Amino acid sequence: MKQLLELLKKYYNGIIKALILLGSVLIIVYLFPGESKFKYEFSKGKPWMHEDMIAEYNFPIYKTDAELASERDSILKEYKPYFRLDTNILHKQEERFIASFNLGWEKYLLDEYDLTEPLNELSRKQHKLITIKENYLEFGQDLLKFVYSKGIVEVTDVLDQVDNENLSIVIMIGNMAQDYSYSEVFTQKSAYEYVVTSLGDHKWDNNSEKTGDFLKTLNFNNFIQFNLFYDIETSNNEKQSLIDEISLTAGMVQRGERIISRGEVVSQNKFRVLESLKREYETRSGSSGNYFLIVLGQFLLVAVSLIMLFLFLYNFRREIFNNNLHTFFIVLLIVLFEVIIFLTMKTGIISFYFIPIVILPIIIRVFFDSRLALFIYFILLMLAGFQAPNSFEFIFLSFNAGIVAIFSITNIYKRGILFFTSFLVATTYSVLYLGFVIIQESDLHNVEWINFIWFAGNGFLILLSYPLIYIFEKVFGFLSDATLMELSDTNQSLLRELADKAPGTFQHSLQVGNLAEDAIRTIGGNPLLVRTAALYHDVGKIADPLYFIENQSTGFNPHDSLSFEESASKIIGHVETGIQIAQKGNLPSQLLDFIRTHHGTTKVQYFYRSYLKNYPEELVDDEMFSYPGPKPFSKEMAILMMADSVEAASRSLKKIDHDNIKDLVDKIIDSQLLEGQFNDSPITLVEINEVKKIFSKRLANIYHVRIEYPDEAKKKEVGSRQ
Repeated sequence: MKQLLELLKKYYNGIIKALILLGSVLIIVYLFPGESKFKYEFSKGKPWMHEDMIAEYNFPIYKTDAELASERDSILKEYKPYFRLDTNILHKQEERFIASFNLGWEKYLLDEYDLTEPLNELSRKQHKLITIKENYLEFGQDLLKFVYSKGIVEVTDVLDQVDNENLSIVIMIGNMAQDYSYSEVFTQKSAYEYVVTSLGDHKWDNNSEKTGDFLKTLNFNNFIQFNLFYDIETSNNEKQSLIDEISLTAGMVQRGERIISRGEVVSQNKFRVLESLKREYETRSGSSGNYFLIVLGQFLLVAVSLIMLFLFLYNFRREIFNNNLHTFFIVLLIVLFEVIIFLTMKTGIISFYFIPIVILPIIIRVFFDSRLALFIYFILLMLAGFQAPNSFEFIFLSFNAGIVAIFSITNIYKRGILFFTSFLVATTYSVLYLGFVIIQESDLHNVEWINFIWFAGNGFLILLSYPLIYIFEKVFGFLSDATLMELSDTNQSLLRELADKAPGTFQHSLQVGNLAEDAIRTIGGNPLLVRTAALYHDVGKIADPLYFIENQSTGFNPHDSLSFEESASKIIGHVETGIQIAQKGNLPSQLLDFIRTHHGTTKVQYFYRSYLKNYPEELVDDEMFSYPGPKPFSKEMAILMMADSVEAASRSLKKIDHDNIKDLVDKIIDSQLLEGQFNDSPITLVEINEVKKIFSKRLANIYHVRIEYPDEAKKKEVGSRQ
């Protein structure tokens, strides 16, 4: 058991990476379509580059999606929505009308007629009123029966969606169905308008008064309700039956028939036949019982692709490879986009070109570098090609859009940079797509203009990079340029405290930042990172600023009262103190690494040599005078270490000229090189020599060294010879 635990501990990183690799491969293979891929690549408008193609079996020629959509739209013009008539509505509303009529009639009599006349006159008037009442009631009932017999349709969105100028509907009464023109039926509004018009226009034979005098007071709108209701089930069944009648094929290719010859241009008709063959081939392969072989092939392809990614990280980005969290993050991004592509393919609601796939290289570019972003993006596109239709076109367009995105994202912290990138990506997609259409169709009338909307949407979704960068930065502990810009603001509380308590150190940090930034920009690296790190690298001196010479202005030196060992401890202690202060200030871990490594494992030379000089016979413990380390393990850390030492030493130069500055720079950096301080960082000797030149030139500019003219140089050379 103990041996097993030791083995697990020894190979822990390797086991984690193997699990990441295996898990990602299994997920991606699961997302792949379980069918064989057609082994021939072809494009419309280009020559057929393979051998002559002869049909090995009979297969149908499938219609294109555009043809099917056109036929579907055409046949749906004949579609008639179904409505069911509810006969009970009329009976209920008629009963309500009679009850309301009787109540209203009594009030009408009291208001309009004098019923206190003599008996004979009253009898004749009552007889007349009974006749009028019956006529009024009959007329009102007839109006209701008429509009309900025509039908009052429930207005729905369905009627607006039917593409039929002479719209017809089917009214079902029980099991009987009959076609009607939509203009023959009423809506609730038109039924009420018809009743009001009829009340106003109708006159009695023996009466000059309009019926509206009384009937209008009954408010017919209360008795007009829908009695034709949309029958969604029957309507959908009818619509589906019309769609099912559409034939998916337009002819057959017989076995042994020549499909296309080598060198023949793939025309529109040939392209349709080849697409049909591809579809039939993949369908037959998927149902032929070779599913496990297909999965095995997919597993091998995906595994090899991701292994290539791991090998790239191992050989060229070892610091990322050694960090399991960063490796997991990269693989996670690939898997996430594969899932998005799978869902897009499965649902079919949106186009592949709507997927903002270039977000992946943008995020990798922000957190790592352009070269890694391009390689990872290439791996993603190769895997996506197994799922995307027209895979060559998809990969070509997406790859170029990704390159544009990577090159345009130079400074993510600049306002508007992502808007500019979004515009460039959408434009790149549009231009390249237009080029494909011109080659394939030779006719701009066949351009699918909706794709340009997808491209615009793709560009807009790229703006999601902003919140995603923030989320990933917090979850995975990355450090973006935007955060570095915030931290490098000298108004940050920690930098203000450094400027107040240790002004000399603050000025020293600014100069170190300038030196390091110039150097890293020349040899390649992250200038913003090294500049920000330089501002904070000596933050530990806030605790005891007077123990450091750049902060001593009164001539008082507290080291005079300390032993050499105590003085060395004070100087060395600013590293650990700086880490503690930085942690309290919530600085990112990457900046803490710069604080730890900016002196590496070097010695506090002044106090170390003073101890040796004063106690030559005693054995010295080198650790008392050495920084705890570790040594710099990135190019930026190595540059900061050089800049820090060179800038501090340059302040002690008594005579400042080109030669002295160059000698000082060479001496300090060569000493660090001999001590092996740069062994753990990926910086080359060529780059170190370039850094020396940059530091010498920069320091000469800082100290305003006068240019040495040729005549002066010649005199100096002659004088040295004498």
